[in-house]
Parts: sequence; C-alpha cells; structure tokens
Amino acid sequence: MEEILKAIEERDCKKLARLLYYKVDELSDEELAEALEKAEKLALECKDFELYKLVVYYAHELLEVDKISEFEKLAEELDTFEVKFHLADLYYLLGELEKSLAMYRGLLEEETEKGNKENIALIYYNMALIHEELQEYEKAIELMNKAKEIYEELGREEDVLHVEVYIGYLTFEMGDQYKAKAILAGVIPKAEGKHKLLAEIHLSFEEIFEEEENYDAALQECLYALLEARNTEYFDVAFDALIDVFWQLFLDDEFEMVYLNADMFAEALPELSDFFRAVKAIALYKDGEIELEEAKEAIEKVKDPRLLDLLELLGEAEL
Repeated sequence: MEEILKAIEERDCKKLARLLYYKVDELSDEELAEALEKAEKLALECKDFELYKLVVYYAHELLEVDKISEFEKLAEELDTFEVKFHLADLYYLLGELEKSLAMYRGLLEEETEKGNKENIALIYYNMALIHEELQEYEKAIELMNKAKEIYEELGREEDVLHVEVYIGYLTFEMGDQYKAKAILAGVIPKAEGKHKLLAEIHLSFEEIFEEEENYDAALQECLYALLEARNTEYFDVAFDALIDVFWQLFLDDEFEMVYLNADMFAEALPELSDFFRAVKAIALYKDGEIELEEAKEAIEKVKDPRLLDLLELLGEAEL
C-alpha cells in the first residue's frame, strides 16, 4: 500500500497502474477503496485512461462499484482514440467480448482512414486476444500476424518479438505443441538481454510442459522465468505461475516432485529461501517423510503474510 500511495503522491500514473495490476490482491477492501478513489482522481486529472480503466475494472470486480457508465460517458464526450481504446479493453476484461470487438472494429476503421499505423497494430493485437478468448485461434493468429507486419514496418523490434511469442503460444493452444516450441525457440536468440520477453518465453514453455504433464521441465521453466523477471514487475506473474504448478502437484499428491525441486528455487532465490523450504517441508509432511512439528518449524520462519497465505493454500490443496 505504501508503494501505491507514494506513486499517487508523485503523480506517476504509469507506475501506479503497474502497482495496481501486480499488487491489488495484497490490499484489504478498505485499502483498495482508498487507493482507487485517489487513483481515479489522479487518472482524470492526468487524462491517463489506462489507469482509469484499471480503477473502473477493480471497482467493479472487487468492490462491486459500477463506474462503467461514467467511463462510457467520458469516451463519448472526449471521442479520442486513447479513451475509446481503453474502454474497448475494459469491455474485454469484463467479458463483454462482442461489445469490445464492435468498438475495436469502429476504431480500426477510424485509424485506417487516418493512417495511424501504430494504433492499427494495437487494435489488431487486442482483437486477437478476444478471438483467443473465443477459442478462434486461427483468426487470432491472422490478426497477430497483421500486427507483426506493421511493427516490422515501424522498426519496432521488441514488439515484433513479443507478437512472435504470442503466436507461438496461440499455436500451442491450437494443439500443435511441437510447432509452438519451434516458434518460441526461434525467438530466444533474438531476445538476448530482453528479460521480460525471455520470461514470457519461458512461461509459455512452462504451460506446454505442464500440459504434457512433464512437471520437471515445467518447474525448470518456472525457474528460468523467475530469474529473467527478477527486478521487474513481471516477477509476480512468474511467481504466480510457479505457485500454480505447485498447487497442481499437491492436488495430484505428487509430493516427491515438490520436495525434490524446492531446493532449486531456494538456492536460486535466497530472498525467498525460507518460503521454498517451507513448501518443501509441507510436501515432506504430506508424503509421510517428516513429522508435523518439523514442518511447522519451517513454516514459522516465513514472516510475510502473503507467503503464509500461499503456504496455507498449498497445505490444503488435496482436500
């Protein structure tokens, strides 16, 4: 919460949007209501509609406060690309996919007439996400390729690579994991030094290996993703992906797989070593290898409330 309030005080809308996206689950309802009220005021003053979109979304989803009509009225009044683009994305986030597509189609027509290639690429990319949600993967890949062509014309190398990663992931979702692996592997040498992009690649591999029930490989990819995402806002995404794998392993009573791999994470991420050793202890206890008291001793070394909640969650996974 302190980081969020500091970003508000500094009037740093971009930082505030990132913090809300990655930290919202850590806030109590009271803290969230306070943060959103202040963030909304700042977003409107700065005309930052990406931040405003997040405020409206979290208010609706987490606090049951409906501000959608206010956003719609604002979009009608201002009639700019930015505000309408983020309103379309809000519809997508809320699951109103046809409404979102309709708005994007209108924006595509407007931006094509103006020749705004960067905006056109953004629209194609976001439309592809909707078709992915509708499980229309071929259409999604077609739109991603259109976005890629424009980014290539504009010389936006990192955006091109990001789209290629997503095309690889969509190929996996279509059911061709071997082609997907080849596409993702082809991006790796071009992404040297681009840590967030490499983390995205490794998380895509993780999902492929998890689908194949190759959990050793999936855990290894989680480790690579965490190390690449270290000191970036993407670390929480990689960490959540790892927790999802652990959760599945606990559900499947694959306790040995957990405790044999936990030390790998403890050694690579010493700042979280107590947490990973506690995960290991829970798995050992569940597998009958240690007594409850020994597991409790490991858990007591973890002080972060959020990490303690995750340990409790994993401990109850098979129930």
